[in-house]
Amino acid sequence: MTDPTGLEQARTKMTEAGVAPAAIETFTRFYHLLQAGETGLIREDDIEPLVDIPNRAELAISDDDATAALARTAMLKLNGGLGTSMGMDKAKSLLPVRVAPTSGQDAGSGEAEMLTFLDIIVGQVRAARQATGARLPLLFMNSFRTREDSLAALERYPDIAVDGLPVDFLQNREPKLLSHDLTPVTWEQDPDLEWCPPGHGDLYPALHASGVVVALLEAGFRYMCVSNSDNLGATPDATIAGWFAASGAPYAAELCRKTPADVKGGQLVVRKADGRIVQRETAQTHPDDVTASLDATRHPFFHTNNLWFDLEALAAELERTSGVLELPLIRNDKTVDPADSSSPAVVQIESAMGAAVAVFEGATAIEVERSRFLPVKTTNDLLVLRSDVYDLTSDYRLEAQAHAPLVDLDKAHYKLIDGFTERFAAGAPSLRDADSLTVRGDWTFGSGVRVEGKASLAGDGGTVPDGATVGADGF
Repeated sequence: MTDPTGLEQARTKMTEAGVAPAAIETFTRFYHLLQAGETGLIREDDIEPLVDIPNRAELAISDDDATAALARTAMLKLNGGLGTSMGMDKAKSLLPVRVAPTSGQDAGSGEAEMLTFLDIIVGQVRAARQATGARLPLLFMNSFRTREDSLAALERYPDIAVDGLPVDFLQNREPKLLSHDLTPVTWEQDPDLEWCPPGHGDLYPALHASGVVVALLEAGFRYMCVSNSDNLGATPDATIAGWFAASGAPYAAELCRKTPADVKGGQLVVRKADGRIVQRETAQTHPDDVTASLDATRHPFFHTNNLWFDLEALAAELERTSGVLELPLIRNDKTVDPADSSSPAVVQIESAMGAAVAVFEGATAIEVERSRFLPVKTTNDLLVLRSDVYDLTSDYRLEAQAHAPLVDLDKAHYKLIDGFTERFAAGAPSLRDADSLTVRGDWTFGSGVRVEGKASLAGDGGTVPDGATVGADGF
């Protein structure tokens, strides 16, 4: 039976930790839903697919209208992730990704300058500013564990700040709850693990607490594009800005057409009860409905987590709700220590920022090219991004030179960034001619390795020699 003091304990813990009142009230709302047995599941029988949306490639937006809209746009990057799934203990955005496009080889050291996600994001914004004349503010929503390192890294770029606007604001945190009684967990081995982020739906109470939306409006901005910092495809885009401004919509989501590799992620669907567009995350999909949700002939699009907001509409909603938007609950069952399956079972209360599509009357969506969705969630993704499948241009855009192959590295040796880095110390292999790469065993790759076709490595492991070609039968 649920401990009746669980919510009171959680609220006290959050208050003492300085969590924003809007976040505490949001947590309280979700806690009551959790007590009532709410799971947040959206059943297939209750929805219809969303299929009829505009395509960015077919838009007819004048250069003047596009440039004018971008001039009133701000960029916001969600930067709270630590990359714990890859064994990191700092902001994932500080992970080296690519060689600088213009520096090439450093004549003094002979070493290439490696750029992080954050470096490339800054480069994209700088390039867009130079090309369009837009002020284009760049803001980061940091967590209490990513803020210090990220701001230190940004000190390299004093020009990135826009007068009168902050560079960042803090997302909130909430206590993990013991599964059996929904009281806040205590974990003396590492008290930090007693806390979790509330999911990216925390964007709204965090924006309310920070006053960022009002500050942007007062500075003359009308639109905001929000995306994850580990998605380097979400570059400043004047065409989409122009379309969004002309649409008059309060909110829009970018969707991509599914490929066989897209087996996870949220999707937008149409609720039969009222015809409203709503978001269904993987965690909100009933096991009996998974096959239908993954069927690209029925649900052709997936959500990129790139969002556009009309700041006036967002400010009005934040004011009306005091930052407590009525988003669906996502119940996430974990262990208090994600690396220890024997540690106590906990519930993490989460929500998705994209679920706000149901909150804003007239919300819409747009189909975008796959180039606007290049996330790095695993070392498999990182290897592709570091390879010659992509070129990093002088304006810091990643341009695909070939179809991205499906990479499946042995988790025992490559899942964590230290093990991955050690085994690819000589650089990523060429993947332009690869359909897929499957690695089982402990293999270290030499320099100049090429991968072709449906390639695989198996056995206990070893070293792939410099200049070798890896194919279906190894090398």
